[in-house]
Amino acid sequence: MMTPQTIDALKSAVGSKGWSDDPHELAPHVRDWRGRWEGETPLLMKPASTDEVAAIVEICAKAGVAVTPQGGNTGLVGGSIPHGEILVSLTRMRTIRETDPANDSMTVEAGCILETIQQEAAAHNRLFPLSLGSQGSASIGGLISTNAGGVHVLRYGMMRDLVLGIEAVLPDGRVWNGLRGLRKDNSGYDLKQLFIGAEGTLGIVTAATLKLFPRPAETTIAFAGIPSPDAAVKLLGLAKTASGGALSALELIPRNALELVLEHIPGTRDPLAQPHPWYALIEIGAGRRGEGRSAMEATLEEAFDSHLVADAVIAESETQAAALWQLREPIAEAEKAHGKAAKHDVSIPVSRIAAFIEEASEAAARHVDGANVIAFGHVGDGNVHFNVAHKNAGAGDEFLKACEPATAAIYDLVQKYGGSIAAEHGVGTLKADELAERRPLDVELMRTVKAALDPQGLMNPRVLIPVR
Repeated sequence: MMTPQTIDALKSAVGSKGWSDDPHELAPHVRDWRGRWEGETPLLMKPASTDEVAAIVEICAKAGVAVTPQGGNTGLVGGSIPHGEILVSLTRMRTIRETDPANDSMTVEAGCILETIQQEAAAHNRLFPLSLGSQGSASIGGLISTNAGGVHVLRYGMMRDLVLGIEAVLPDGRVWNGLRGLRKDNSGYDLKQLFIGAEGTLGIVTAATLKLFPRPAETTIAFAGIPSPDAAVKLLGLAKTASGGALSALELIPRNALELVLEHIPGTRDPLAQPHPWYALIEIGAGRRGEGRSAMEATLEEAFDSHLVADAVIAESETQAAALWQLREPIAEAEKAHGKAAKHDVSIPVSRIAAFIEEASEAAARHVDGANVIAFGHVGDGNVHFNVAHKNAGAGDEFLKACEPATAAIYDLVQKYGGSIAAEHGVGTLKADELAERRPLDVELMRTVKAALDPQGLMNPRVLIPVR
């Protein structure tokens, strides 16, 4: 029970710098960046160490008070927005504990920003390959808790593939130290995987040992105008073969998404002379200079001959490469500037992406007047951001309500094509009921695991697993 005594105990556990009930400081923590969810909390906790997190959780466990963990608050499914729970922000825990180039590993605290981790790896001539649009504000704890993906999953895998070890505070306040920088450890269950993608429902990730990689000697970027998503899938096969597995990313961008970026993101421009219905952004990272460029040219040459590409440009400098990525990474920001949209972060087997986009677009048009489908994403791993916006700017909550029948139809098609309704953003509160309806046994098994680790149900309630 939330009592004055509990509040006082929490404040004492972290000192004057470790908590706040100031409405102005709380405000950005209780709403998501897209403005879809707004919650409340009686107290914002700002621990500076694992011991302080443990003290907070232990106090809450003994009092029967629920906890919502929060990283950089860049999530898109409502998973870090409190609704009366104690809010625990990890933003003060930003220490890089160790960088070990010989072991290709780095141990960092949960509040470390992704971009900082990337820069630290680069300073040691290493690569931490996770890359996404919010990397300047997303924290590693949140990225682990949602099993984030990004643009390089094709080559390096999801977040769970990039974690060697984890430190986490359990629901009773005990600390589990699994910070082992090992590639081989067959000593029973791989416990760290319980916390990756659990969205804070089984404990709070406080630190992680991450996997590093050699930095490519050369990274080659191209931007190509293509006729269709099917052409993108075929282009993917060409690029994989030509690069010998060095293909790092292949992103699909529709013309309407590019137009939004050009309209709303300063400093962007169309690099091709004529508009095309679809575009592919291709990245190849090679171990030797010249190999990446050669593989890219071979890919595009065969693609031109096969009529998969109508026009293309290859970046000649890092500045040009960054400009090409700037046409892809801020699509979500440009969408937000246009108005609210019904967003569907789904995954489909790569071979079925084109058929899904075609059929789902038809379904959206049937169900929503003025629908403007913006379907973009990561062709290499099958992740499609299938968003339904309005053709006119300024759509609000009424439009989202009107899109609900389309969402149901789109998720039916995801199921038909053997996909998942939650690809890289997580489940949160947005998709918890939908997941339980479509994959009831999966959710029942997760509920059993949660009951074993969190019998009081205090860790991020409502998220991932619906409350009965």
